[in-house]
Formats: sequence, C-alpha cells, structure tokens
Amino acid sequence: MAEITSFSGKTTSVDGQSLIDIAVADLMARVGERVRKARERKGIPRRVLSEMSGVSPRYLAQLESGEGNISIGLLKRVAVALDYRIEWLVGQDDPFGSEVMQVAEMFRTADRGTQQAVLRALSTEPSRCQRAGRICLVGLRGAGKSTLGKLAGEALNLPFVELNREIELTGGMPVDEIMALYGQEGYRKLEADALDRIVATYDRLILAVAGGIVAEPTTYNSLLGRFHTIWLKASPSEHMDRVRAQGDTRPMAGNPEAMAQLRSILQSREALYERAHAQLDTSGATVQDTLKRLQSLIHEQGFLN
Repeated sequence: MAEITSFSGKTTSVDGQSLIDIAVADLMARVGERVRKARERKGIPRRVLSEMSGVSPRYLAQLESGEGNISIGLLKRVAVALDYRIEWLVGQDDPFGSEVMQVAEMFRTADRGTQQAVLRALSTEPSRCQRAGRICLVGLRGAGKSTLGKLAGEALNLPFVELNREIELTGGMPVDEIMALYGQEGYRKLEADALDRIVATYDRLILAVAGGIVAEPTTYNSLLGRFHTIWLKASPSEHMDRVRAQGDTRPMAGNPEAMAQLRSILQSREALYERAHAQLDTSGATVQDTLKRLQSLIHEQGFLN
C-alpha cells in the first residue's frame, strides 16, 4: 500500500519503492532518452559515440535504455562528444520539446545566408574596433591553422601564437597531461584564461586555436567578439591525411571508425564554425596558393584596418 509523503524524517514509499528510488529511476530514464535522441538527431552511431566519448558501447546501450547508473564524469564525456551541455541531459525541462532546441535545430539545418541573417539580428557582440588587428584561425586538426598561421604572420609582420602552447606554459605540462590530470573542465578554464591574457597582450596578431573551442559557448563568444575569425575548411579525408603526414598515426591506430568519427565531429560543429567572420577552403590547394588567398581575404575583409 502506498504511504503518504512525510516531512518528519519518516521513510516514505509508493508500492514498496522509496520515493528516492523512484526519483533516481526517473532521472536515469530521462537521461537515457535524451542521450539517445541527441545521438539520433546528429546521426551518430553508438559505436562512433563510444569512440568519441571513451564510454563503452555496452555502457551506452545500458544508459540509453535507462538502466545505466552512469557517473557524472562519464556523462560529461558523453555530453561533450554530443556537443550538448550536461544540464540539457539531466534538467527537468525537455530540451527537445523546448522552443530553444527547436530554433537551434532549425538554425543548424538552414542555409548559410539564413544563418548569417539570424546571427546579425541576434548579435550582441562588441563593435568591430574591439577586435583590433587580432585574427584567429579556427577549424579541425589538419586544416592548416599552424602552418598557415605561422607563414601569414611572417608575411604580414604579425606575431603568431598557438593557444595550446600558451595553455601548456601556464599549466607547466603538455595539453595531454593537463587533460589527464585536470579533465575537460580544467583544460577549458586554462583555455579561457590564456585567451584573456592574449587579448591583454596583443592588439595585432594571428592566433591558432584547438578545434573544440567552438563547443564551449562562453569562450567561443568571447573569441568572436575580440578576434576576426577565419574558418579554415577541408574535406574529412584531407584532414586525416594531413594529420598522418605530420607523423601522427593516433587518429587511425586501432580505430576502424576513425573516418566516420571525424565526419560526425565535423558535421556536429559545422554550424558553430560557420559563425566565424570568414571562411577559407584549403582542400586540394598547395600551401603557397592557400597562403596567398588567406592574405587576400584578410586585406579584403579589412581585418587589419
């Protein structure tokens, strides 16, 4: 028989289940359903999400069925891999039924002209002069940010800075070790702090940032407000080939789903990268040809004026 809820400290139950157990079961079911919906909306197979998040396919299956008692740390990994905020997965309000999520999905699938019009209408970012002569290159690994940034800096007589190098100087260790020791949250905090120091130090420079910075809304909005941003684009196959040509075999080693994973990441971040102030496709072009086009774009857009 169901018992009436009491605030006197007495244990209450409904048909033999404690109210706490019921609340936990409801939360697990809600989180599992939202993870499944988010994954399906992005067209990401469960195996690919497993590779992206580091959470096993079996655990993901249990999670999506509402039976997985996942830790906060692992759920955060899943949220980051899906490019969702963790509170969207656990909150009382259904993000998939809300107007905010509906608008976000409409924006993601709209053509670029519509997206730009929406951004102009909603933009509250600082005036152009607050970006000064600061230029930032964004995009996935292998887009050419470091190579082109260094060469463009030399050609335009501008300092070239890599944000991850600044983070390593502050953290006193390589980025991989920072991630292992402090996790994603710790890395993001160092990333935001490093960006603030660069803005305080330079009025004119070319900056290259890690590909995932666009998934952190606060830091990315700060970047867009204080830098002229250029998205360096390339096809997934070129991204992969360039990384391997640099001697980094990690993207492919023991990972048959590497290309599918890369395509999923690019697809999920495309709308974010398109918020950049300009784009430059580096596919099928030599470094020198792309460098010339980058310099022309910078001058045509007046990014150094």
